[in-house]
Amino acid sequence: MKYLIAGLGNIGEKYQNTRHNIGFLILDSLARESNISFEEDRLAYKATYKYKSRTFILIKPTTFMNLSGKAINYWLQKESIDVQNLLVLVDDLALPFGTIRIRQKGGDGGHNGLIDIAQTIGSNDFSRMRFGIGNEFNKGSQVNYVLGEMTPEENKILSEKFEYCKNIIHSFGTIGIERTMNFYNKK
Repeated sequence: MKYLIAGLGNIGEKYQNTRHNIGFLILDSLARESNISFEEDRLAYKATYKYKSRTFILIKPTTFMNLSGKAINYWLQKESIDVQNLLVLVDDLALPFGTIRIRQKGGDGGHNGLIDIAQTIGSNDFSRMRFGIGNEFNKGSQVNYVLGEMTPEENKILSEKFEYCKNIIHSFGTIGIERTMNFYNKK
């Protein structure tokens, strides 16, 4: 059984430690812990590993956030992965920093990456793990906040959540989205 885990973010050093790159940062942590590395491939940095007889294909799209759907659609097709085995890791302004919510499907919440994925694959019926980045910004400063560097306190919270995120990814692949939501959304 194969699973596509897509962490959303923007490539380039200037975006590396920004709130918008939470998806990339989670996958980087998982790769370090699993002793695997990302290689540049078609439309994404890609790494593959096995866990409990499941194959997890991790991608960090190189298409930039707002065109993430192109990379995700390509890898779904290339690896013959059904959309029900797709999990997208994304930042969420509507949740306090460090709050995590898993959804089986749903709206885009105004997130351009999710909008593009839904338009490209033709459906909102894909699982997503939303990582809260809070909304601690003044009116009109949303872009600066989202693309801004995380504070030391936020970095500490994020690093404390890496193991939790890894467990969610493994749970998604082993017991399915519904049981994963029931277990992790209650915490």
